Amino acid sequence: MPDVKKVVLAYSGGLDTSIILKWLQTSYRAEVVTFTADLGQGEELEPARRKAEMLGIREIHIEDLREEFVRDFVFPMMRMNALYEGVYLLGTSIARPLIAKRLVEIAHASGADAIAHGATGKGNDQVRFELTAYALDPNVLVIAPWREWDFKSRSDLVDFAEKHQIPVPKDKRGEAPFSVDANLLHSSSEGKVLEDPWVEPPPYVYQRTVAPEDAPDKPTTIEIDFKQGDAVAVDGKAMSPATLLTHLNGLGRDNGIGRVDLVENRFVGMKSRGIYETPGGTILHVAHRAIESLTLDREAPQGLARVALCRAGLLRLLVLAGAPHAATPGRREPGACRGAGQAQAVQGQRHRHRPQEPEIALFGRAGHLRGRPRRLRPEGRRRLHPAERAEVTNARGARPGGVVD
Repeated sequence: MPDVKKVVLAYSGGLDTSIILKWLQTSYRAEVVTFTADLGQGEELEPARRKAEMLGIREIHIEDLREEFVRDFVFPMMRMNALYEGVYLLGTSIARPLIAKRLVEIAHASGADAIAHGATGKGNDQVRFELTAYALDPNVLVIAPWREWDFKSRSDLVDFAEKHQIPVPKDKRGEAPFSVDANLLHSSSEGKVLEDPWVEPPPYVYQRTVAPEDAPDKPTTIEIDFKQGDAVAVDGKAMSPATLLTHLNGLGRDNGIGRVDLVENRFVGMKSRGIYETPGGTILHVAHRAIESLTLDREAPQGLARVALCRAGLLRLLVLAGAPHAATPGRREPGACRGAGQAQAVQGQRHRHRPQEPEIALFGRAGHLRGRPRRLRPEGRRRLHPAERAEVTNARGARPGGVVD
């Protein structure tokens, strides 16, 4: 075990990080500095401060990073159209580099020998924390307690907590029904009752969105102003990045927008199922894709997206206003403005006539228009590899007017 006199711990105030705090004190005999980041997770921060003080911590850092989080991490991710498996807005992973960045900065400022995090030894978070830390300071020492200690079960953790007089909530004495990670962008629920993909998630899992059947039948229409790729105003009212995303979270929640039920294949034979709620992020992503599609170039300084939020939007079809109905070409989608041009999917398709005020309607239909249409070739014809093309051309004598497909 390395000689560590002072360590900065990413501290949430929960049971696990409180146990880690005491374990660092007893195992490393080191002074612990706590860092708690406010990323809009909705939890009170003062209880974390009081618990750290109760555990004898003298240097406590609690920082509001919501504006930096949205401005420097969420917005760039939106500009890149970053999605995992086509649907998940990376709410957990995008927050970890910011936390690790501040851990390293606090360690430098306080003269600490190491930083510590509470990520488990089998998940992706340990990689996100540690690679960020090593990128900022290749010589930093990272302590990952879950990879070092001898605790084998939840009961071992509870026994350690009781031995050292760490308060244990009643719901922590047994197995929690599922785990939650939350910030201003999303809420992620995984494990336990959600493990079987054939079982419908119980209603209490959803924390940020109303059920589709409880959402209003009448669409709520909003306008989002963009400048240089970032949202700057909603309905003409300028807002800071964090305030804007908070406002969109409320609109998305009330209209049943932003639920994703995702089963991912992590390893061979291993699946993980999660419920992700990103109401404001979903609206922002849809609006940004619309602006990107309609301006046709990334150098346009600003744009305006009009977004119609409705219950059917949960089915993820993104169709520009004025698009003919997917199943019935002669019928227009409700709320679409006439004269807006040909039907186009939002995913980067060009169209010749740009409406002055693009409007997006979120509608779900079986015959959707997602993806780029493929160019059809006459039956039996195929595209040739360049080497084959040259061979065919030479065989024909490269006569003028010869066509090779």
